[in-house]
Amino acid sequence: MANKVRPNKIGSRVIALEEHYSDPQFGDLRKIQPARIVDRLLDLGDLRLKEMDEGGIDVQVLSHAPPGAQALNGSGAVSLTRSANDFLHEAVNRHPTRYAAFASLPTIDPIGSADELERTVDKLGFKGAMVHGLTGGLFFDDKRFWPVLERAQALDVPIYLHPATPHPAVIEAYYADRSALTRAGWGFGIECATQAMRMIVSGVFDAYPRLKIILGHLGEGLPFLLWRTDSILSREATLPQSVRDYFCGHFYVTTSGNFSPSALQCSLTELGPDSVMFSVDWPWATNLEGIRFIEEFPADVSVKNKILHQNVERLLRL
Repeated sequence: MANKVRPNKIGSRVIALEEHYSDPQFGDLRKIQPARIVDRLLDLGDLRLKEMDEGGIDVQVLSHAPPGAQALNGSGAVSLTRSANDFLHEAVNRHPTRYAAFASLPTIDPIGSADELERTVDKLGFKGAMVHGLTGGLFFDDKRFWPVLERAQALDVPIYLHPATPHPAVIEAYYADRSALTRAGWGFGIECATQAMRMIVSGVFDAYPRLKIILGHLGEGLPFLLWRTDSILSREATLPQSVRDYFCGHFYVTTSGNFSPSALQCSLTELGPDSVMFSVDWPWATNLEGIRFIEEFPADVSVKNKILHQNVERLLRL
């Protein structure tokens, strides 16, 4: 397909960093998602490229939709995830100027995950990995997963922490009588923000000082909370560095599915323009909606260029 990408008002290349697909090997999403969403998740060709062109997206960094490999258990998790990553690699090879990829990781097997991360980066050219929520009820700061983090640091690639369903005990205690709060509008983001803060207070970044983590949805609310969180936790958790230093030194945030000008301004103020990157969260949000958000945002063109492509080019070496 010829590249006929809609020109944007900024005159910038556009790389969208959290754009989802689904591999049928991981299960039938039609049971939990509308047909319009599933059709787009399953498409890695004409429909996706058409909507990228219409919306002005030059490159999508593809990642599996939640819950991804974090829902897998048993001895077959590694081989199934490996097959899914090979499937994604084939899609990227068919359109190498339009797609890049984040690996799925079979986190039920941390050593297998570390090895699969290395394989996908070294052999398939993937740019890092995405992890969805908890694995067997465990947060990603648990030391059982540290081999994955050690390997990510050694490979110099980021881990994208994506929200997913909260722990069953949390659902029962907090959301059982308000089920709408369990999902993306609230519970997903709270769980992911907790995942990030646990990584800070657990000592992960002292053990792996070059580790890089990406959060979507403009940081799951953490930039807004950073002053208070830093002022209290930096004292109470007795950390070698301040919470602000850990967060600003190791985390990047993307605009995926959060097109609030005030939230973007807060993120830019707290983290700086080198740590904010563009995402749409396709197909749950539309490409045109995402790019118009940046076009209309009141910032200098140099800042918009960092958000739209320069920061991710540097981070992922695209």
